[in-house]
Amino acid sequence: LPCPTPWSLPQPVTPDLLVSPSSQDGDLGSECPEDRGNWTGRLDFLLSCIGYCVGLGNVWRFPYRAYTNGGGAFLVPYFIMLAICGIPIFFMELSLGQFSSLGPLAVWKISPLFKGVGMGTILIVSLVAIYYNMIIAYVLFYLFASLTSDLPWQHCGNWWNTDLCLDHHVIRAGNSSLPVNISNTVSPSEEYWSRYVLHIQGSSGIGDPGSIRWNLCLCLLLSWTIVYLCILKGVKSSGKVVYFTATFPYLILLMLLIRGVTLEGAWKGIQFYLTPQFDHLLSSKVWIEAALQIFYSLGVGFGGLLTFASYNTFHQNIYRDTFIVTLGNAITSILAGFAIFSVLGYMSQELGVPVNQVAKAGPGLAFVVYPQAMTMLPLSPFWSFLFFFMLLTLGLDSQVRTEPTEPAVPSRQPEGSGDPLLLQFAFMETIVTAVTDEFPYYLRPKKASFSALICIALFLMGLILTTEGGMYWLVLLDDYSAGFGLMVVVITTCLVVTRVYGMKRFCRDIHMMLGFKPGPYFRACWMVLSPATMMALLVYNIVKYQPSEYGNYQFPSWAEALGILMGVLSCLMIPMGMVVAVLQEEGTLWERVQQASRPALGWGPALEENRSGAYVGSLAGSQSPKPLMVHMRKYGGITSYENTAIEVDREMEEEDEEESM
Repeated sequence: LPCPTPWSLPQPVTPDLLVSPSSQDGDLGSECPEDRGNWTGRLDFLLSCIGYCVGLGNVWRFPYRAYTNGGGAFLVPYFIMLAICGIPIFFMELSLGQFSSLGPLAVWKISPLFKGVGMGTILIVSLVAIYYNMIIAYVLFYLFASLTSDLPWQHCGNWWNTDLCLDHHVIRAGNSSLPVNISNTVSPSEEYWSRYVLHIQGSSGIGDPGSIRWNLCLCLLLSWTIVYLCILKGVKSSGKVVYFTATFPYLILLMLLIRGVTLEGAWKGIQFYLTPQFDHLLSSKVWIEAALQIFYSLGVGFGGLLTFASYNTFHQNIYRDTFIVTLGNAITSILAGFAIFSVLGYMSQELGVPVNQVAKAGPGLAFVVYPQAMTMLPLSPFWSFLFFFMLLTLGLDSQVRTEPTEPAVPSRQPEGSGDPLLLQFAFMETIVTAVTDEFPYYLRPKKASFSALICIALFLMGLILTTEGGMYWLVLLDDYSAGFGLMVVVITTCLVVTRVYGMKRFCRDIHMMLGFKPGPYFRACWMVLSPATMMALLVYNIVKYQPSEYGNYQFPSWAEALGILMGVLSCLMIPMGMVVAVLQEEGTLWERVQQASRPALGWGPALEENRSGAYVGSLAGSQSPKPLMVHMRKYGGITSYENTAIEVDREMEEEDEEESM
């Protein structure tokens, strides 16, 4: 069946007989490499990207960052950084994946000298996938714990509680006219999290992990099983899963928003969240925080966007999709702030304390503060189940940020820490796609078995996170697996595409796909604004470096060294890849570097009929001198896409003549 036409591209004025293979509705077919797989519906790709970019960071990190950095005034640097870094890099990754139909490793046919960038991406994704699925395991634990008539973290008096435990019901029953000092007390939900779920008192530090918590181990096994089943058939199955996982969280978020704003005292939290403090805009820290939030919230650099786009048809309108996803992600973050802080305002009134003593950054919301808030609502098990089910769908389909993945460190706010939005579907698709694209003949027929082996291997490596001291290892992985290395990967990608491959050539490739070239806005961002901003972020992260810590626990020097090694190793993949690429060429050193930096022979659109200009005949087994002839032979006419191919051919011929003169 023919592929659907992108909505915004102009329709050719031709007789009905002369139609494009992309002009009718139906499953994606002839334009997509069938042996590799492709999206089976028009909305699969769009919903996958939405699910990839909308996650726990929207629910918690953005609202808290907005408050601590000027409230409503934070929206000014936020949207400026969205325009400078977020949208352009997002569009660049989608363009690379769709144009080549290749994963994060094979896409470096664009310049084999820098294939190490793809290797670094896979290393980052693998490390983060190990600890991120542990977060899903925690959510599953709470989800099952909510299936009771009385939430276990609602009251003190359990075996895991200490003398410091203070029940909020006791406060409400007491004399509300007297202020209550809660500075030296601990809520039941906090002790349930640290002493029962984690049982962290059984470990003395990262060097003493203690015994395995078998309930957490089983939850981790279940989370990996769910992920594997969802990606079992590649994008043909995960593309359908996202119809639920990308839309259901919005339904629950809407329910929580309506319930939150109708609670008594909700206005206190909303006022706390939105009160503008424009003097904050004079601080460079606010602009850095906004850029970090945008950069990581869209998930660029992890290979997920590139992998998703690689399963598109050649003429999918990713230009439109870019603005839908990036702006939709920003709006979701803003709306989530109302839902979260309305409930925190209610808690503030119920506890008789200021909102800033209720709201704490990081995972304190997901596993301490918000579960405690659920106990204050009628039908608390019902609302708790909905909340954690929403986190589960966000966790499977969306990214978790650095701060939400620093469980139970509500007091820790490292300057310049990352916020990696990591999609577990995208993680597995990124790893599997990258490796199978390198060895298609051997691995594509055995993709299900290969995916199972990866899931089993990552599960076994994640077992240390299920121990009593597993939280220390999770914090170490969270602090160092991404961040510095991710920044280097994205900056290098941007510079290679615009300087080594060439801005003119890259814009011409996009012209072949979409029928138009990127405007001055995208070109200016790709050439100057985006890399300059990301380099500033990188320097900021280095200058503001702080050693890892968990509460009052300071990590030993060997653990710090191990963490730094994890971060640097992904960067070292780049020079290592360069050495391998140069050794595979012939001639002098400079000649080898020049040859390795040029696009490989097979670089270009995956299918013959999509190849134009310099890409004609470079595809193995190509028989046609022009893709126009392929289309005419198959479909009997000239359409808008063939006209684009003719125009691109003419431009390249004119440039060749100018260079020869």
